[in-house]
Amino acid sequence: MKQDFQNGLKDGVPIALGYFSVSFSFGILALGGGLTVFQAAVTSFTNMTSAGQFAGLQIIVAGGTLLEMAATQFIINLRYALMSLSLSQKLSEAVTLRQRFVIAFANTDEIFAAAMGHGKELTFPYMAGLQILPILGWTAGSAVGAAAGNILPAAVNNALNVALYGMFIAVVIPAAKKARPVLLTAVLAALLSCLIYYLPACSGISAGMSIIVCTVAASAAGAVLFPVKDEGGSEG
Repeated sequence: MKQDFQNGLKDGVPIALGYFSVSFSFGILALGGGLTVFQAAVTSFTNMTSAGQFAGLQIIVAGGTLLEMAATQFIINLRYALMSLSLSQKLSEAVTLRQRFVIAFANTDEIFAAAMGHGKELTFPYMAGLQILPILGWTAGSAVGAAAGNILPAAVNNALNVALYGMFIAVVIPAAKKARPVLLTAVLAALLSCLIYYLPACSGISAGMSIIVCTVAASAAGAVLFPVKDEGGSEG
């Protein structure tokens, strides 16, 4: 079991390093949005969701409602439910229900990918080792980023504020190059966002509700226009 934990730690190192850099940007943005260093760190420690946190921060800055926040987080993070179902099939039978809840807390995209790529049955010590460093990296990055925002010159802070958009581009572009439907769906979401922002008739739609509308509409259109064929060859 000790060896499983050590293997998990080893596999979690590159994830932790990547999380630190991305959450550093979140800390900068959180400070600019009015959050304190402590609030930025607690937000990251209790959420562990990059896209959800960045979207949530936008809603906070825009003065959105709790309903908008809940709906946005539900939509953005719904994929984790599907990932957890898939991951549960690879967990050892020795993993208890309580331990499964612990594992589910930090079942992020990258941790899920590393776990599914692990050649052996997943034990709780391995998953604990795999997740602990990314959790610390994500939390520490947010705290350091927010703290640095108090020290760095305003010009540097303003430059780092574009990190959010860079992160989204970095996520979308590789997938868009491999799959045309991804590109078209992303473009559709961007067009819808522009329409809501610029059309006078949509002036009453808040920033939080705009995220929800664009996400749901673009996803639904992508599912209808570009259905995915299952293993049997039928579309679903």
